[in-house]
Amino acid sequence: MRGKIIRGIAGFYYVHAEGAAGTGRVYECKAKGVFRKDHRKPLVGDNVELDALDEEKALGNITAILPRHSELVRPAVANVDQAMVIFSIVKPQPNFNLLDRFLIMMGQQGLPVIICFNKRDMDGEGIGERYREIYESCGYHTFLVSAGLNQGVDALRAQLAGKTTTVAGPSGVGKSSLVNRLQDKTQMQTGSISEKIDRGRHTTRHTELIAMADDTYILDTPGFSSLGLFALKKEELAAFYPEFAQYEKNCRFAGCAHMSEPVCGVRDAVESGDIPRMRYENYRLLYEELREQKRY
Repeated sequence: MRGKIIRGIAGFYYVHAEGAAGTGRVYECKAKGVFRKDHRKPLVGDNVELDALDEEKALGNITAILPRHSELVRPAVANVDQAMVIFSIVKPQPNFNLLDRFLIMMGQQGLPVIICFNKRDMDGEGIGERYREIYESCGYHTFLVSAGLNQGVDALRAQLAGKTTTVAGPSGVGKSSLVNRLQDKTQMQTGSISEKIDRGRHTTRHTELIAMADDTYILDTPGFSSLGLFALKKEELAAFYPEFAQYEKNCRFAGCAHMSEPVCGVRDAVESGDIPRMRYENYRLLYEELREQKRY
């Protein structure tokens, strides 16, 4: 039979059998030694063939790893179609530098990204709409939701249908609560906010694929608080800010870094409000970080 690996822990792989979305039939499997010999390691998200060893106990053996159409480095997972990053509008305040790092990291791996701002029910000033405008103007699908009040969740669920989506975000933003709203088969543990540091406690301990339907999966990943940039050269950074592209033709120099060169179309667009200043300031910070990395 065929199935998909939804979880891997200590050498055991838990495989969601095809057609089991309604039954939740998951087999606990070991991988054949031939995979180790060939230096092939099963990943969460892999489509596999398996033999059932004990139907009553739902034990099996993975006999083949089917071809992958994608493979991510972080998180280490196969066959993902898109990523969704979740930040809260308030409590805690969003770290946009961290958000931009995530967008770059997924861009490096060729994965489209959905941005989700949670806790809109706590947004008394409507600042979430401004956040949505900023990232929509940069070409990203952006949603405002409330996991607590189940607001905006249906539209988000429709965006996930028929795809495998890796879900990530810093701790404390309501990621596990939102995953619980999006499906009712696996309830993730939720955590509370630490008032002292205005940050959440990590509740996701391992990577797990959750079946919403036979063809729809959510990959819940541990929260992150910092992200490095994958072997990126400073000259490559601008390519991961898609809103820059249409203004670069107005730069005097080819290969303009958009930092201090004379006649820069990108900086002009920032001054005129056509490029969000927040995004440009993050670009400058990341550019300097990459320049320092090269120096040392």
